[in-house]
Amino acid sequence: MPMDIMRKVHLKRTRRLHENHLWVFSNELAESPKNYEAGAIVELYDLKENFQGVGYINPSSLIAVRILTRKKEPIDREFLKKRLLDALRLRERFAGKRDALRLVFSEGDYLPGLIADRYAGCLVLQFTTAGMEALRDTIVSLLDEMLDPEVIVIRNESRSRQLEGLPLYKDIVKGSLEKLPVISEEGVLFEVDPLVGQKTGFFLDQRENRQALRPLVRGGRGLDLFCYTGGWSLNLAASGAEVTGVDESERAVLQARRNAEMNSLQDRAGFQQADVFSYLESEVRNGERLLDFIVLDPPAFVKSSAKLREAVRAYRHLNSLCMRLLKPGGILATSSCSYHLGREMFLNMLLASEIDAGRNVRLLALRSQGPDHPILLSMPETEYLKCAFLIVD
Repeated sequence: MPMDIMRKVHLKRTRRLHENHLWVFSNELAESPKNYEAGAIVELYDLKENFQGVGYINPSSLIAVRILTRKKEPIDREFLKKRLLDALRLRERFAGKRDALRLVFSEGDYLPGLIADRYAGCLVLQFTTAGMEALRDTIVSLLDEMLDPEVIVIRNESRSRQLEGLPLYKDIVKGSLEKLPVISEEGVLFEVDPLVGQKTGFFLDQRENRQALRPLVRGGRGLDLFCYTGGWSLNLAASGAEVTGVDESERAVLQARRNAEMNSLQDRAGFQQADVFSYLESEVRNGERLLDFIVLDPPAFVKSSAKLREAVRAYRHLNSLCMRLLKPGGILATSSCSYHLGREMFLNMLLASEIDAGRNVRLLALRSQGPDHPILLSMPETEYLKCAFLIVD
């Protein structure tokens, strides 16, 4: 929309915007957002008519406006091209020729509502907001020009789209997936299914954490819980460990076994389908402290702040069970990917688990998501992943 006919929105509170946050909530608007079309580009002003920025609006969402720029500039093809190029150049600085990484991380790259992941020759895109959905065709065209991928997949199935009043769908808009992409992580190969796998097909955010754990686990026996397609398991098996991966998804377990065979690691990495809670409870009832390490990488239990207390109980129970199964001096690599569960609360939960388990626990490292998921200091919501390396005595 040309700037001269762009509609205005007035804010009655601007403090968070002045602290560089990119969200405006509906109760911060001076007028009702109901008169605006979902995804429309708007200019933001305070009550004294001071310009605050440009973003897109959605009357159906609690987050009424997401900021795209603090400048008076059109949100057109050239604007999007510059934003995308900035994101790609950032990855070139730290990732080099890595064949799998997140190319665009929503607010972390100043493109709220857009996720772009690359798996070898396959590009997977998610448009999680009405504003980004409105820009979808332009973004697909630009990324196709810049990257020339063999395949482009749209994975618009996230819960956030429902909150935005958007339909859920997935599509292949270029090429085909007759042959699934294969990626390499420090020499370990993984076949990725970008159309039916979790997230966009793989958990890219834990890559650096998986590599950091490898030198700490050079052998011994252990578990990879919520193993998905074997990301942690196969990295540890490649370092000489014997790993059992557990996941409730039959599809994920079958894929993990294929990945193990592709790397000739099937003798050191086995996988079984089971509910992780039930599996751990059974192991604690029947076993002793025999394991050298456990990786616990559960899904996001906290979908909203209202579910936080219930989720903390689940995390606490899982971590306590894991601590009971480890030998003295064993390593627990445990994670939470729920941003509602902050760092301090995460550590307090682990302390409670330590007490429940009757163990003494030391923290070796507290890590976060990889640099292809950049965090805005002004937006704690962009830091969602916590990964603790613990020694359980």
